[in-house]
Parts: sequence; structure tokens; C-alpha cells
Amino acid sequence: MSSTLSLEFAHAVVYVVDMEKILDFYTRVLGFEVTDRGPLGEREIVFLSQTADHHHQIAFVDSRNEAGRSNSVDHLAFRSSGSLAALRALHDALQAEPEVSGIRPLTHGNAWSVYFRDPEGNGIEVFIDTPWHVQQPQGKPLDFSMDDDALLAWTKEAFEADGAELSPLGEFYAARGEHLAQRSD
Repeated sequence: MSSTLSLEFAHAVVYVVDMEKILDFYTRVLGFEVTDRGPLGEREIVFLSQTADHHHQIAFVDSRNEAGRSNSVDHLAFRSSGSLAALRALHDALQAEPEVSGIRPLTHGNAWSVYFRDPEGNGIEVFIDTPWHVQQPQGKPLDFSMDDDALLAWTKEAFEADGAELSPLGEFYAARGEHLAQRSD
């Protein structure tokens, strides 16, 4: 397939049962802000974002019949430019939320992630990049009790011990950029 369009995932629209409960969680715990809201036929749609250059990164429509795990989407992922300390703090904050379930810190070698289910059972991943590109799929439980230096060293050693090749993440993204530039010529 050849295309001159460059696509970037911009947002997801999620059906919810309890709009106020889900808004409370996403604003209070995950730090989103409501950017707009209004009627959508007989329903309401609420738009949320954390960035200045996206009107919304996620939107909710109050049209789901019952809460619980989705049967069509495993999870939505949010990349953060934050630190390991910020990811640890999110992990700790999620632990204090009684309606959040399935909290699972995990590393893929190329990312440190916290997976969880929001108050309506939707799968969410919040991650930060590691310094490396690691061929996927990979996954190992993440131990946030390690300090940053120990976690960095452990991640590198654990994936190398399994035979994974770690290359600088910047080189991977540069190669992807070159490939995409050639595609559009």
C-alpha cells in the first residue's frame, strides 16, 4: 500500500456506563482535563486531553449498558514523557483506587508500563520509553521497589540474558523516519 498520508493515532472514543465516575477517575487520578462536552443525540460526549496540541486524546459517550471488560479492545495505551518516579507515583495512586483492578507493572524492554483496568473495566496502559529498542513481543514483571539505576540495569540485563538484542531507541526511530520518508517519495 502506498499513501501520501502520514497517520498518527490521535484519540479513542469509549462508551461508558457512569460518566461522572469515569470523569472523576480520568481527571483526578490520570490528570486529564475536560476540553469540551455536549449532547450527542440523546447521549452526552465528553472530550479530555492532557496536551495543548490535541483537542482530545480520549472521549467518553454515556451509552454503555454495563461495565466490564470490553470484548473488542484489549487496552488503550498512553505514552508519557515523564520519569520513572512519575510512573511509580501513578502505580501507587492506582493502588489506592478501590475501583481500579488488574494493576500490573510490566516492561517490554523498550517501555516500562503500568497496565490496569479503569473503574468500568477498560484496559489502560501508561508507559514511558526505555533507552532501547527491543524486538517484540516481550514482557517481564516490573519491580518498582528498585531505584532508577537498578531498574535500568536490571531491564538491560534481563532482556540480554534472554537473547534479546537491545539497540538505542533513537536509532530505531531514526531508521523508521528514513523508511517513511522513502515511502512518501
